[in-house]
Amino acid sequence: MPDAIVSLAVGGILWEILARLLDANAFPPLSDVLARLWEMIQDGLIVESLGFSLVNLTIGFAISLSAGLIVGTMMGWYPRVEAAFSMYAYALLTAPSLVFAPVFFSLFGDGRQSIVGVVVMYSTFVMMITTADAVKSVAPSMVEMGRSFGASPTTALFRIVIPAAVPGIMAGVRLGAGRAVTGMINGEMFIAVVGLGRVVTDAGGRFDSTSVLAVLIVIVGIALVVVGSVQMVDRRLTSWLPDSARQS
Repeated sequence: MPDAIVSLAVGGILWEILARLLDANAFPPLSDVLARLWEMIQDGLIVESLGFSLVNLTIGFAISLSAGLIVGTMMGWYPRVEAAFSMYAYALLTAPSLVFAPVFFSLFGDGRQSIVGVVVMYSTFVMMITTADAVKSVAPSMVEMGRSFGASPTTALFRIVIPAAVPGIMAGVRLGAGRAVTGMINGEMFIAVVGLGRVVTDAGGRFDSTSVLAVLIVIVGIALVVVGSVQMVDRRLTSWLPDSARQS
């Protein structure tokens, strides 16, 4: 944590110095951006928009997490499930997720469902694939030892394989969490023009780079909090592992 604070402070100082040296309207100093952010908070614009965006993010990420972990575990444990789903999972992971926005718009209109759909498309498949890889990477000897002591395939999966795969699974969850924030903002900007996405769109339409960067700070803050929360869960779930076995 202290290192992160120092890094943020150094980055902020460099931003302020560079912006004042360039003296460009498109790149305002950090002090001006923070002042504009405070004005937007006092006006209630940030708080109201943030609440709407966080609901979209929470619903979308909850769906993504459930689907990614369940289907990914099944893909890693059952070869037939992997054969059936892996091609689609990799294709949807590599496809630009935002191209599905018009599809959701035509199905659900400009409401919350469409934004949640974009969040799901952004974050599900990276968690699905990393979960499958983590399950498959568990040493077969561990499973064989459990089976030799009478563990059924289901018991071996839940008592041996999943606990051993948790570090790899949580690495994918961290990636999915970051992508979910991106999906939330893109969905709000290109589908419904609500929440923080609406604030960014309105400011961009006025070429108000100070306001755009002020909202960007809020978005980055959300991403840091979400990923930090996942890391806290990760540390609790892997506290029984030696330090050398944990994901950094």
